[in-house]
Amino acid sequence: MADHTSPDYFSCSVCMKLLRDPVAIPCGHSFCMNCISGYWNEADYTGIYICPQCKITFTQRPVLRPNATLSMVAEKIKKSALDLNVHTLQGNGYAGPGDVPCDFCSGKKLKAVKSCLNCLASYCEKHLKPHYESATFKRHKLVEQLGNLDRKICPQHQKPLELFCRTDQMCVCAICTVSEHKGHDIVSAEAERSDKQKLLGISTAEIRQKCQERVKELDELKTAVDSLKNSAQRAMLESQKMFEDMIRSIERMRSEVTKLIGINEKAAFNQSEALIERLEQEIDELKKKESGLKELYGTDDHIHFLQNFNYLCTPTDDGFIPKVTVNPDFSFMAVRKAVSEIKDRLEEFGREELLKISKTVNEVPVYTTESRTLDRRSRGREDNMVTVDTPASPEPRTRADFVKYFCQLKLDPISAYKELYISEHSRKVIRTRDLQPYGDHPERFDSFAQVLCREALSGGRFYWEIEWSGEFSIGVAYRSISRKGKGSLCLLGYNDRSWSLLCSDSGYSAWHNRVDKAVSGPHSPRIGVYLDHTAGVLAFYSIGSGVMTLLHRFDTTFIEPLYPGFGVGTSVKICNVK
Repeated sequence: MADHTSPDYFSCSVCMKLLRDPVAIPCGHSFCMNCISGYWNEADYTGIYICPQCKITFTQRPVLRPNATLSMVAEKIKKSALDLNVHTLQGNGYAGPGDVPCDFCSGKKLKAVKSCLNCLASYCEKHLKPHYESATFKRHKLVEQLGNLDRKICPQHQKPLELFCRTDQMCVCAICTVSEHKGHDIVSAEAERSDKQKLLGISTAEIRQKCQERVKELDELKTAVDSLKNSAQRAMLESQKMFEDMIRSIERMRSEVTKLIGINEKAAFNQSEALIERLEQEIDELKKKESGLKELYGTDDHIHFLQNFNYLCTPTDDGFIPKVTVNPDFSFMAVRKAVSEIKDRLEEFGREELLKISKTVNEVPVYTTESRTLDRRSRGREDNMVTVDTPASPEPRTRADFVKYFCQLKLDPISAYKELYISEHSRKVIRTRDLQPYGDHPERFDSFAQVLCREALSGGRFYWEIEWSGEFSIGVAYRSISRKGKGSLCLLGYNDRSWSLLCSDSGYSAWHNRVDKAVSGPHSPRIGVYLDHTAGVLAFYSIGSGVMTLLHRFDTTFIEPLYPGFGVGTSVKICNVK
């Protein structure tokens, strides 16, 4: 009998650990909430729920009731450092997480070494002995230990599942063949396994080949990414060196201009300094003569007056010192103007060249994605032929034909206008009046409520569907479409770099390069878009009750990869049609 003071008494027989959030089931046994829930989740499809400890079955999933007393005791044991040592138990042959326990061990269960498909039970070495020693079990089939043997029981008749119904494609028991599956194409599980084994080999080969192809693509992509990194690093280093050279060149220009201004300033100062000194001397002499004349004028000594009159009244030689007139037009304004023109030209040249660089880089995509659409045609019950749809295939006509080219799209938040909220794993966008916490980015639309998708579509056929509300536009654009400002160069369909369909409750209109065309067709909250990039076809369809109605078709030539995009009135959702 188990010792009620031992930690073993308060352990879960599923995970072999101390009970966590213990719950009791109707037979009286307790388990961890997560353990018993996970154990029974696997049995939901059978509708038969078995106690992992005493193997009593319940036809309805019991309600799990928390056991507060056990929870408190287990917590005290944990605090008293009496927690179970799972590794020790496993080292002694006990079943641990991931192991199949023996169904006949009581208390701590040992690892099972074999499972019996007749008994539908698993046994440790000790409890397996009767199967080897007794003639009663001679015909029983032993296999490597298996979990969830209860799934091999018919949930309705509680009999072993030994047969297979090809009509309903499910395993059945003997009673099922005379009741629910009466008259169906019934074969043994072994015969059906033999047939499906052939398909398994073919599928394995296909998966292996596909895996090899994906590994090769991954290696090529990694190599390309490494090459791209090296190219980017070289471009950054070379650009930095050239910019440093330009900065040094500008520094030399600045030094020359500063030197020129300094030389002219010094020459003007030296020239004026000599003139100033001579003028100051002449002023001093004139002041002295003026003072002498005043004194001479007031003297009463006639002899003194006559002796000094000739000297004081002799006119000053005005030609001795040249008259200085400052040129009112001279200043260093011409220098400032010249430097300002150099600055403006450099900035203008830099903007033009930067725009050229940006266009050159953006117009060549880093990578393009193509549809991996596969057309699987049934070849009886034995095999599935896989063929790749080629450009020579006829254009799709029915919705089923279009869906073959379905491509999953995701919205690119980098391009989203700041009032657009993106949700549902980047497949839905809503127009709000609140600014979203997007950072500044050169590819973000800053004036129109528009957003592009991440995928660049090129060199194949593609199809997608959207649901919309409020006036909106749907279309495609080259990556080089303008993103900044309020001009028409930024609007979908209003330039030569985009094509769009404008949708509203009052009708439709197709747009390209600011030319619109009225479109008639049934109003629908769902629009389908078909793109054949190679053939230059872009078509929009109204979808209602499974019927597709062509709204408008563009026939043109696409010279760059295309990015699906939307102008959002209220909301737009990209649909999953597979």
